[in-house]
Amino acid sequence: MHGNAFALRAVLDDIRAAAPDLILNLGDTVWGAADPAAAWALQAEFAPPSVRGNTDERVAGLRDGREGMREWLRSHLPPDLPARLADLPVRLDVAGGEVRAAHGSPRNPWEDLMLTVTPAGRTRPARFAELRERLDGFTADGGGQVCVVGHTHREMLTVVDGVTVMNVGPVSRQKDGLPLARWGLLTRRAGHWTPEFRRTAYDVAGAAAWAREHAPPQAAAFEAAWLTDGREP
Repeated sequence: MHGNAFALRAVLDDIRAAAPDLILNLGDTVWGAADPAAAWALQAEFAPPSVRGNTDERVAGLRDGREGMREWLRSHLPPDLPARLADLPVRLDVAGGEVRAAHGSPRNPWEDLMLTVTPAGRTRPARFAELRERLDGFTADGGGQVCVVGHTHREMLTVVDGVTVMNVGPVSRQKDGLPLARWGLLTRRAGHWTPEFRRTAYDVAGAAAWAREHAPPQAAAFEAAWLTDGREP
């Protein structure tokens, strides 16, 4: 989500049209600067947080760093929100245990499930052995299980030992140069799950303008550029 009310409104419209049985919120609820208070209100009403993201831990005070941004966010949000975010689980199993949701990996919201950083500092796709370890005991059981995560801000899909692993793209703060809000749809047919990546256009200019006008000085230009370009400055 990353605190982008403009993108979230558009995504929620698409979700309502798809009429799913359940909405899973993969975390990083408010850490951003495109009207995070409105983004939180939308989530509280329509897509309640399901799992804890790594930046949720920053807002909650569970992780140090970027205190200026954290305090600015807290000043715009309900006073009980940090505690609520701290209480969220790292992972959640739904659909009779067939679908596991997490932010980074099922064992750590800061850990990439599908990417691995090499000793040289480069990023490569995770090997199957690494995926098995990070899935933390989540295995296929005849129903074509799915583990769905976020965190990397990229759309990725693979299958390991019968488990579909889906990294959904972000609602906000894309990293591929395409500033479209992202979400994912899982559909169960004949006992198996089909994953689908969804992309939604939204008022990017309005979101960037809000960031330039209202975000703290140290974040305003950075946030506006990221929203506009769909790529981290």
